Amino acid sequence: MSTATRGKISFIQHDKQYATIEYMVNGKKKSINGIVSEFEQKKLKELKLIKKIHHFHVGDEVSFVIDKSPRGDKMVATKVQYITNNELANVLYKASLDNKLVGYLKEVDGKLFVKETSTHFFFPLVLSPWEHEPSSQFVNEHILFSLDNIENPEKVTARLFKPHYIPEFKTAQQLYKNKAVIEAPVFKVTQHGIYVNIVGENIQGKLPVAEADEKQLPKEGDKIKVRISYLSPMRIVVERLN
Repeated sequence: MSTATRGKISFIQHDKQYATIEYMVNGKKKSINGIVSEFEQKKLKELKLIKKIHHFHVGDEVSFVIDKSPRGDKMVATKVQYITNNELANVLYKASLDNKLVGYLKEVDGKLFVKETSTHFFFPLVLSPWEHEPSSQFVNEHILFSLDNIENPEKVTARLFKPHYIPEFKTAQQLYKNKAVIEAPVFKVTQHGIYVNIVGENIQGKLPVAEADEKQLPKEGDKIKVRISYLSPMRIVVERLN
């Protein structure tokens, strides 16, 4: 049975999903490459070698097995398993004190990430449903961002510090702030809910269908009075008024 070695990730090529791992042998620093793709992580999970899939960062302390590559022409790191990352913990602590960080916007396999400047961590960028996606001209440019889910290192995501919302969302924010009554047109009715347009067709809401309402459900095109009871960049909740 191969013996596991412990090291630290010093570089990640996110496009090709491999990492360079530095480790010590008899007091000398060495490095080795290994695949850290989600596919490889799923195989380790199926073999019950890990409990959950990890998205690797520079600075991750890992265990791995040194083995021959599939072609047998070099040694590679296999069975790469995450242990801890003190640098990531420091970034999350910094965000808990002042959640305004500096990074670069990056695109990997068609998905947007934010690369934090001091640690080079890649955080998945999550956009609001009502937010304009940054244009390609901003890729590789400096941006300000914040982190969400900082209490769970495995699920940390980034959001733009100054998002560019569509005009309708800004109108919805004002309606929510003023607790305004809205004459909302119904555009769909199902057994699961009543769907209404709040601001044009870009800001929509869903109302539950109560048992008492089932015989008097509104029809498509009807207008009903509602109020926005909760609004965040990711979610809108409306309540029906009598």
